[in-house]
Amino acid sequence: MGRTIAILVARLIFAAVFIMASTLKFFDMQSTADFIAAAGFPMSLFLAWVAAFFELALAFALLTGAFFSEAALAAGIYVLFLAFSFHGPGRWTGNQAEFGFFVDHFTFFAGLLFAAVHGPGETLALRTRTPLAAR
Repeated sequence: MGRTIAILVARLIFAAVFIMASTLKFFDMQSTADFIAAAGFPMSLFLAWVAAFFELALAFALLTGAFFSEAALAAGIYVLFLAFSFHGPGRWTGNQAEFGFFVDHFTFFAGLLFAAVHGPGETLALRTRTPLAAR
């Protein structure tokens, strides 16, 4: 019972993080686009919309268990991309908090990688047959 509860709580936390991130983007898409542009990316408004919908899709998959391992792996890659793109070594000078944000992304990545390998558990999970799920 404890294992099931821990897995469900972890799935809720993963989903909540991506729901919060996408919600903030949807509520102020221009600020997100400005942040993306400040990091040097072109087509920032388009990328902001893509990020918001991608995060929403990740939340859905992590919450429901549908394509869970693939979503957790994609989320992990995305989190590493965000760490280097928005909080990487070039941003540490004069702002020690950026280093903390950078490191935090790696702890989140570790949890997502663990989730990708172990799957969504047996309770409240939609079953999908994919190469990563077939173990």
